[in-house]
Amino acid sequence: MDSARHLYTGAEIRADYLDKVTGEAKFASDIVVPGMLHGRILRSTMPHARIVRIDASAALAMPGVVAVLTGADLAGIDSWGLYLRDRPVIAIDRVRYVGEPVAAVAAVDEFTAEEALDAIIVDYEPLPHVTNAEEAMAPGAPILHETMDKLKDFYFRGETKTVPGSNIFQHYQYETGDVDKAFADAHRVFEDAFRFPMVFHYAMEPHAVVADFRDDSIALWSCAQSPTAVQKVLSKLFSIPLAKIRVVSPFVGGGFGGKASVKIDPLVAALSRKAKRPVRVCLSIAESMLTCRRLDGRVELKTAVAADGALLAKSVRVVLNGGAYADTGPAVAVKAAIRAIGPYRIPNLRLESFAVYTNTVPGAAFRSIGGPQAVWATESQMDVIADALGIDPVAYRLANMLGKGEHVRPDLRALDVDMPSMMKKAIALMDAEAGNDKRSRGVAVAATDPGVLPVGGAIVRMKADGSVLVLANTVEIGQGTHGVLRSVAARALSQPLANVSVPAPDTDIAPYDWGTGASRSSVVIGLAVEEACAQISKEVRELAADLFGGDAAAYVLADGGVAGPHGFSSIADLLHRLNGVDSGEFVGIGRITPRSKNGGLALAPLFWETAVGVGETEVDTETGEVRLVRYVSAADVGRVLNRKAAEGQDEGAAVQGLGHSLYEELLYEDGQPINASMIDYHVPAMDETPRQFVTLLVESGDGPGPGGARGMGEGGILPVAPVIANALARRYGARVRDLPLTPEKVWRALREAAARKGKA
Repeated sequence: MDSARHLYTGAEIRADYLDKVTGEAKFASDIVVPGMLHGRILRSTMPHARIVRIDASAALAMPGVVAVLTGADLAGIDSWGLYLRDRPVIAIDRVRYVGEPVAAVAAVDEFTAEEALDAIIVDYEPLPHVTNAEEAMAPGAPILHETMDKLKDFYFRGETKTVPGSNIFQHYQYETGDVDKAFADAHRVFEDAFRFPMVFHYAMEPHAVVADFRDDSIALWSCAQSPTAVQKVLSKLFSIPLAKIRVVSPFVGGGFGGKASVKIDPLVAALSRKAKRPVRVCLSIAESMLTCRRLDGRVELKTAVAADGALLAKSVRVVLNGGAYADTGPAVAVKAAIRAIGPYRIPNLRLESFAVYTNTVPGAAFRSIGGPQAVWATESQMDVIADALGIDPVAYRLANMLGKGEHVRPDLRALDVDMPSMMKKAIALMDAEAGNDKRSRGVAVAATDPGVLPVGGAIVRMKADGSVLVLANTVEIGQGTHGVLRSVAARALSQPLANVSVPAPDTDIAPYDWGTGASRSSVVIGLAVEEACAQISKEVRELAADLFGGDAAAYVLADGGVAGPHGFSSIADLLHRLNGVDSGEFVGIGRITPRSKNGGLALAPLFWETAVGVGETEVDTETGEVRLVRYVSAADVGRVLNRKAAEGQDEGAAVQGLGHSLYEELLYEDGQPINASMIDYHVPAMDETPRQFVTLLVESGDGPGPGGARGMGEGGILPVAPVIANALARRYGARVRDLPLTPEKVWRALREAAARKGKA
């Protein structure tokens, strides 16, 4: 494996490049089914209200309108969810946020469907609403869900810890050591609070689904990152066996967690059920903004240190705004608390987190769930402490940083990455890029525990002509997973990369896979492909030994066939000798479970995803505008399987981090989102990215995946915000604790810092 690991270029591995740049690639919005109608969704204009009346008669009377779906059509169909059955397919008796679907139209074309929405009359009775978590937790706050119907082990293991009679749908607690004693005995105790904004995923492709609901079966073409999760929800909602529900995920134009689990699929399926014809629903970006977003919140830290600066104890309290429905919010709350620890040696820990219902767009998974919120807080406070103690921030981190093999928490897998070494390499790269001027430099590190379920499978089929087909339900969302699977299969079977194909995920054909997310696909499904290929290799070599004599170990797979003491035979020749015709195939099935690798995948996390960021900033002190001008991003990925794609993943993650650091925030006023459009919501443009960007991919070769790889793609988003804030504080003494770092906030912080300096 090592000798061949750079055998292919990124362009060879990524068979989708040409199709995507020429427009030939098929996405969910490109799917056409005979007889297909077009759907549009009428959304609530109220943050919280009872639905008094829906009159769709005028819409139904319009030529070309086939069906209108409302809550009245859902008798006998339960709500659905991942941790809690809290979300109706479409609003039934009340709405809980602006943008919630209240009716859906199926018509002969999109124009007619859009026109029909204007003809639907909805009467509301307004109810009190809350838009932030603190309000929702206060006594007397309106309760969004009177009952909390918990699920167990649907999306992750265990169940959420609700607080009945409140809006708290997750209350997570963990403690180890003697925290109170450590605080009492500490040389100094630091207390800080940091706020993280509500941000939108902003994938290039909005949500899109085509559904064909028949009497006892459903076919669905979806942009979902988790086709088997969609299949499971639809099966439970409509009481249809899993085997009669087919979910196909074509190319997905970006997801970042916004298309993970389940989103609009049940609604589109229900609309098809009502219309008795296939229906296509493609949202606009503005509609996707009203579908899901990252959880915003507040992270409070209390940290005890010894006289020499050693970290003695940390107390973490996270309060997250989960929106109107729970989605993956319970998991986000848990991960945020854990990821606030950082890669540091802290013997005494107290973690607590809350996820809270509010009358806002539902919070959902977003690249490194809970990680940006947590790392923003912890890495900002590390600089606060270092500055107060008069210690260089890099030296302070290194003094407290865990070594490889030490434990972040006693109950988690030991840290499997040499963080101090990676940090020193990143610092050295920045020194080489920018010299020794460190006045405007910031640094931050992160160690996160991906929520990877090691459950998934792959089928590999080697055809008579030597071509190879890899069937897996891992979704190509732009990250290059299908290219990685092609590469793994080609190397394992010693076949040319051009001979290996990976079709779109299809639950009717490919085996079960938990879902595409948490940096898991290359590791988990890559291992499944390796296992399937090993079965084929064994069968081919044993057959060759039976046919030509000798030991199976003397035979090896080669381009198009097998080589051994007898010479070379093609796959077609082997099958001809076996079957009497030159037809047939060899099939291998790979299944990954926690018991795989002798139980080595059972302990969480499957691997640690780590990151180091070092950056230099420029600040216009008259306007408060901040620019990140140089940036070094480092990650230990174990083994690089596709260098171009890996670097792109890391750089893309960092630019997303730049977005929530300086620009992005979904804003609400009086329960209404006020900037949920492409015009008003600002993501980084090319001229706002760093002028110098260096990506360091460390290859330790000791990850659990193929060739020693570990997952990547989520780490790069984490250090950016604290890097910028730390650089600002280091150069000007201006500490901002509220993202994004807008010019106004920075300008005010600069003035306050100057005033403090003047008084000193």
